[in-house]
Amino acid sequence: MKRLLNLLFAALLLASAACTRRPEAAAEWASDAVLYEMNVRQFTPEGTLAAAEQRLPALREMGVDIVWLMPVYPIGELGRKGSLGSYYAIRDYCDINPEFGTMADFDRFLARAHELGMRVILDHVGNHTSPDAAWVTEKPAEWYVRDSTGAPMVQYDWTDIAKLNYDCPEVRAALFDVLKFWVDKGVDGFRCDVAMEVPHDFWQDAFARLRTVRPDLFTLAEAEGPQFHADGFDATYGWELHHVLNDIAQGKKSAADLRELLAKYAEEYPAAALRMMFTSNHDENSWNGTEFERMGDAAATMAALTYVLPQSLPLIYTGQEIGCDHRFEFFEKDPIPAYEPNEWTEFYTRLNALRHGCPALASGAALGDMAYMGGAVSDLMAFVRTAGDSKAVCLFNLSAKPQPVIPTVQVGGEYTDALTGQQRTLAPGEEFALGPWGYLILVNN
Repeated sequence: MKRLLNLLFAALLLASAACTRRPEAAAEWASDAVLYEMNVRQFTPEGTLAAAEQRLPALREMGVDIVWLMPVYPIGELGRKGSLGSYYAIRDYCDINPEFGTMADFDRFLARAHELGMRVILDHVGNHTSPDAAWVTEKPAEWYVRDSTGAPMVQYDWTDIAKLNYDCPEVRAALFDVLKFWVDKGVDGFRCDVAMEVPHDFWQDAFARLRTVRPDLFTLAEAEGPQFHADGFDATYGWELHHVLNDIAQGKKSAADLRELLAKYAEEYPAAALRMMFTSNHDENSWNGTEFERMGDAAATMAALTYVLPQSLPLIYTGQEIGCDHRFEFFEKDPIPAYEPNEWTEFYTRLNALRHGCPALASGAALGDMAYMGGAVSDLMAFVRTAGDSKAVCLFNLSAKPQPVIPTVQVGGEYTDALTGQQRTLAPGEEFALGPWGYLILVNN
């Protein structure tokens, strides 16, 4: 008995150590990563994986590290919205939507991305299936949460879904098998849809088991809260940050509100946590408008800011890399109107190079220090990020009026302007003036 207890105790210590080390190990390769959300239906005129594969070299050249594929699985027809339906009403978790091609097309897409040095994560929809998924009729009734009439439950206004019941052990086993199926095919991780609707202990168990075969598996929760990092997620959504950025751009809040939120994040979240920061994504674009509609002249300023804030995992959504000011129809074919590299492509290429080349701006386990400059000017975000000898001076005017910037920490020295490549010598205490929504990012390496 004593030997058995010792073995159990040793196993618990090993498990505890693994849980302690894993977030740092997983975040190691993602500490300077850039995430690209690909809406396959709208990314090319063809709307296929084969066509999307042809654009992977351009994304890699721009500096994209992780391609997040919105759901590519077959979707339901019963209750379908629009003519093509929602990507998130899954009929079959382990196949490819014929709209996008075949499993062979997916395999080629994945292989090409890996060949280029990129990782691919899939959108995992574990909360619900379509109402005509095979499980609805082939599996026992308790696989689904049902209403008073016995019909599968519909949440919110999602009339094209049926909610799964995680009180049923067989459902948990089946959803784990889905994740394992794609890991075995070589995908690098998952963005987990409405992760807050799935029990925390499911994520804890599933990720612990998956990482025994894929230790560097990357996981992103479509949810906000430190508990999800305890569950094993590497990254969570920065929804609250996103709303603050929108409000600042619209004159409803100021840089002071942003500083307050960052202080809250620093207190509540583990230092190594990755927070996905963005000015657009598929929900925002289709339902609330493009970044240009929501942020106006501040759109580029806010995008640049998401690259330099602590803990950031910056996101580029389909079309942002060419400044596409277009709300995509969610349930229809509505491709990018025209796809030609332009000044926005160069803008994101430079930001991505900054992300990769400046250790001071790294996230995850490599997170360095941050110190504010310029006092508590309401509309000013001026700070220095440092890690070892690497330094980034970040000056942002978050208002539509000119602002002075007077550093209060020693930042003198030789720097490079991250957005222009020009060299600049700073004297300690040098005063700057930034125009409306103006910003400057200077790095010393």
